[in-house]
Amino acid sequence: MLGNLHQERRLRMSRPSGKPNSTPTNNNGIRVLVVEDYADNRDLLTEYLTFRGFAVSAAADGDAAIRLAREEPPDVILMDLRMPGVDGWQATRQLKADPMTAHVPVIAVTAHALRPEVQSARDAGCDAVVAKPFDIAALGDALEEFKSRGVSVFDRPGLALKG
Repeated sequence: MLGNLHQERRLRMSRPSGKPNSTPTNNNGIRVLVVEDYADNRDLLTEYLTFRGFAVSAAADGDAAIRLAREEPPDVILMDLRMPGVDGWQATRQLKADPMTAHVPVIAVTAHALRPEVQSARDAGCDAVVAKPFDIAALGDALEEFKSRGVSVFDRPGLALKG
């Protein structure tokens, strides 16, 4: 769960080496755009995915996400839905309407994971939905597999909703 990442960060910071027990992997430069308005969540997720070997960029709102995705389209976008200003639904619609970014899978990441919200995320163009809190390691594993297997990898314990 995302809370586990907070614990992992504290543990890592308390070790003399400053490094977690596992070894980083090389994920062939898979580019992930993390869109999250809460700075702590955004920073922790960015740090963890970078450690896992992903090339990560981050945005605090939908406007920044659209700009970053157009400048250098990522391989996948992790999109918070409820954000001030341009929210995740609006940003996803704009990205899916743009020929430059329409092909990029958008994974909705939301704490409001009831069936209507899942459906509205799908209607906006999200390719999958991950429920907060989620298992951070399961998310990293899914991202490692997604390039070869597609967005179906996000349908796994610790991440998926049955919506």
